[in-house]
Amino acid sequence: MTETREFKAAGLIGWPVFQSRSPKLHSYWLEKYGIPGAYLPMPVKPGNVEAALRGLVALGFAGCNVTLPHKEDAARLVDRLDPAGTRMGAINLVVVEADGSLSGYNKDGYGFIENLKDGQSAWRADAGPITVIGAGGGARSVVASLLDEGAQDIRLVNRTRSRADELAVKFGDKVRVQDWADRNAALAGASLLVNTTNQGMVGQPPLDLDLEALPSQSLVCDIIYNPLQTKLLADATARGNPTVNGLGMLLHQARPAFQAWWGVLPEITPDLRAAIEATIV
Repeated sequence: MTETREFKAAGLIGWPVFQSRSPKLHSYWLEKYGIPGAYLPMPVKPGNVEAALRGLVALGFAGCNVTLPHKEDAARLVDRLDPAGTRMGAINLVVVEADGSLSGYNKDGYGFIENLKDGQSAWRADAGPITVIGAGGGARSVVASLLDEGAQDIRLVNRTRSRADELAVKFGDKVRVQDWADRNAALAGASLLVNTTNQGMVGQPPLDLDLEALPSQSLVCDIIYNPLQTKLLADATARGNPTVNGLGMLLHQARPAFQAWWGVLPEITPDLRAAIEATIV
C-alpha cells in the first residue's frame, strides 16, 4: 500500500527527556498549521547517541532536537555542522537530509538572546561583566552568543574547572575562569548572571549560589524552564533583581527547527505561551 500523505516525524533525544515541553510545543504548531506529523520524546542513555542519530534515517524521521547531556557528542557525530555548531562544539538540532546524511545546527544561542530581549528590551551585552555558571553545551551556546552581542567580560564558573578552562581557551581572553569556591564573589559587579547547568531543574538539587554580592539591578537568567521559577530565580526576585526564565529560549530556538522539518516558520503567540505554561508546575 502506498502512503499518500507526507507524514514527517521528529523528536527530542536526551537523558532525561520527561521534563521537556518540546513535544507539546511542536504538537501545538503541527495542529495550528494543519501539518501531518508527530514530535516524540526519545530518552537516549549516554553512550547510545550515535546509534540513536543513525536510527533517525532508518525510521524515516525528519530530524531531532538534542538536549542534555548529548549536545557535544551529537556535534561530533553528525556529517556536517553549521558555523554556530562548529564554533560552539555543541548542537541542539539535527536535520536528516534527502541523501540520509545528518546536518547539525546550534540554535540555542539564538533562542537565548531572543529570550533576553523579550524579557528585558533594554538589556545590552556590553553593559558590564557577565557571570555564567556551567561549562557544558548550554554554556558554550550562551557564551558564544553573548560575545557575538558585544560582551567584553565574561566570568565563567564551573564545578570542574578543567571544563571551564577548555571553554575559555576556545573563546578567547574576554572569557575568564574563576574557581567554583569563588563563585559567590564572581557575582560582584556583574550586570547579568546566567545559570546554564541543570541544577534547579525538576529532579535535580538547587544551584548552590549566594546572591549577596550581586547588584540588585542585575538581570538573572536561568535557562531552565521546568520549573518556571527555579530557586535561583525565586531568590533573585526576592531581593529585587529582574529575572528571565528559560521558557522563551525554548520557544525561540524551536522556530527554526520546526521550519527545517516542516517548512513553516511558526509564530510565538500568547496562546502558545499559556498552553506551555499550563503544563509546567
